[in-house]
Amino acid sequence: MNTDGTSTTLRERLSSPLTWHIAGFAVLLVVAIVLAIRLGLDWTAMDSHSTSVLASKQVQLKTLELQTAPLRGIDQRVEESRTQLSKFEQKRIPPTYSSIDERIDELEVASGVRLTRVQYTQGKPIAGLTEISVDINLSGDYPAIMRFVNTIERDPIFFLIRTMSFTGAQGGLVNLRMQLATWLRPADAAASGLPSTPEGGEENPGTNPSSGKEGQ
Repeated sequence: MNTDGTSTTLRERLSSPLTWHIAGFAVLLVVAIVLAIRLGLDWTAMDSHSTSVLASKQVQLKTLELQTAPLRGIDQRVEESRTQLSKFEQKRIPPTYSSIDERIDELEVASGVRLTRVQYTQGKPIAGLTEISVDINLSGDYPAIMRFVNTIERDPIFFLIRTMSFTGAQGGLVNLRMQLATWLRPADAAASGLPSTPEGGEENPGTNPSSGKEGQ
């Protein structure tokens, strides 16, 4: 066998630039494949983390939107509330104490009841208004009593019925005690000269014999 010829051919091939180029290309190809696999794995991990972060931020944003939803347009709602309050005061808050007394007298006549006692007192100013307490004893038949109560509730002057209790009945007439509240502006209440409302809702003595009303 010609071993020398075979060795010479092998050495020639090993020393050939083409052989080294092929070997270098193979090494580079392997390195490129390894790097591509590593990059793919890293990209997948980064993409998964980014998706998780994005989802978390979206949840936080939605939570903030829900928390701040009641505050949207609050300036407009405050202004609307002020306008409504101003209209309410103009239409339903009486200008003077005497207008309250006159209106109750009118309701007495219109309903057919008889007022045996009316007492007015005033509380302390709160939020730009002063509460006027009205303690009334009245008598009449049941339909007249109900007319008086219904007209009080629907009257243009704002009356709030605090308490209402029957105090007796005789000869077809019902006796009723009502405690009402309405409001005046502080300056109007101060000008009325009404006594202060006692602590605990106690009665303020003092009756005007000529009219049968208290606190006038």
